[in-house]
Amino acid sequence: MDESGQMMSDLLKEEPAGGWLVTYADLMTLLLTFFVLLFSISSMNLEKFKRALAAIQVSLGEKHPPVHLLDIIEDKAHPMNLVKADGESETKPAGQNIALENLIGLKSRDLYRDVQHLIHKQKASDHIIVSMEGSKVIIRVTGQVLFESGIAILNPRASPILDDICQIIKQYPEYRLRIEGHSDDIPISTPQFPSNWELSAVRATTVLRYLIDRGISPRRLTATGYGSLLPLVPNTTEANRARNRRVEFVLEKED
Repeated sequence: MDESGQMMSDLLKEEPAGGWLVTYADLMTLLLTFFVLLFSISSMNLEKFKRALAAIQVSLGEKHPPVHLLDIIEDKAHPMNLVKADGESETKPAGQNIALENLIGLKSRDLYRDVQHLIHKQKASDHIIVSMEGSKVIIRVTGQVLFESGIAILNPRASPILDDICQIIKQYPEYRLRIEGHSDDIPISTPQFPSNWELSAVRATTVLRYLIDRGISPRRLTATGYGSLLPLVPNTTEANRARNRRVEFVLEKED
């Protein structure tokens, strides 16, 4: 082989000088993807992310995706305990649309436990139910505790319960409160209340005014009447109608 042929053979054997750039570019792309993923997890729908991740794994050939860190976080988070009418506890899994920051934060759970203490203090587990939906804490008080049938004047026995609720609201100033009035489906028609809409709305505003009189800022409060539009259970029996006649206190963190 002549000299020119030998030089050409040596050049072909040499590795391209810029080959490392490909590896470096791949590394930078993976790092960028990783940080974008971390940023997305902080605010995205947790359940949708888990389904998407599982779908990716299945597409890569894994028939049974393994347990992930997000599953462990959700399973190990404190369960939601619902106080039932008979005073027993019922454990329910965490809400499906809980942001990661709400899984880590314990403020809503502290609020939830304080409401449970209120129920035990008042010995009112037959008439007050507390639950959690994501970061929201919902207190449901049956109508007979607060109001007599067909009227919107507070019962005297409602004052201790509402006073305790006021104290809890004052302890958590970062929460807004929605007061929602609900009724059963039995029609009402009186000079003061032409329908259940008016009755439920006036009851909600009556409670709102009570809280304002006890020092709660009106900027944190809203009151709405839903009539029989949002029943908890079908209005098929008197017991079910009694459950649907209620006032709900929905506490949720301000944005």
